[in-house]
Amino acid sequence: MTRILDAGRKGPPVGEATSLVVFLHGYGADGADLLGLADPLAPHLPGTAFVAPNAPEVCAVNPGGFQWFPIPWIDGSDPAAAEAGMAAAVRDLHAYLDGLAEEEGVPPPRTVLVGFSQGTMMALDVAPRRAEAFAGIVGFSGRLLRPEALAEDVQVRPPVLLIHGDADDVVPPASLPEAAQTLQAAGFDVYAHVMKGTGHGIAPDGLSVALAFIRERLDIEAS
Repeated sequence: MTRILDAGRKGPPVGEATSLVVFLHGYGADGADLLGLADPLAPHLPGTAFVAPNAPEVCAVNPGGFQWFPIPWIDGSDPAAAEAGMAAAVRDLHAYLDGLAEEEGVPPPRTVLVGFSQGTMMALDVAPRRAEAFAGIVGFSGRLLRPEALAEDVQVRPPVLLIHGDADDVVPPASLPEAAQTLQAAGFDVYAHVMKGTGHGIAPDGLSVALAFIRERLDIEAS
């Protein structure tokens, strides 16, 4: 069972897609916030379905949005509650991804996770601990949580693309090299792109780099 529900889906009918992109939104947003990225991506990724679930908890500071887990320095939550919330969200996301693969008929090697901010944190935590590797991970404007546990916990090593704005005032830009260093030390292939003059968001150049990475990982020729 999982508390995660799909907020939206675009692409071929269920059961007909040959590849899958899963968007994991940021703190206080919802799945629809990222699903719009499917519009510029889809023409270049034929046969790909795009899904964007809502995180499992209503956001403490934005009841109109959702959160994967509490963030004490934003919502004043207890650090222990935040840790427990993340552990529960990790379990939920594992279950959701299992069910999604079965429902869509698309296996992990044909699936890419695309996270933003807190969604990137979830993707980088969950994907290395799966039984089967995803085709890749794209992480916008996030960080690697629990870096000290990665080397011991890692099961698979999908390639990772980290993208961050150098003017991000929400998640420090230094989070990119910090995550890259830890991931590379654990045996991951890591690629990086810095969006010049970009704050906590996704600039056109970052999306273009992400598209090229996704296309390569899914072995889809440029169109």
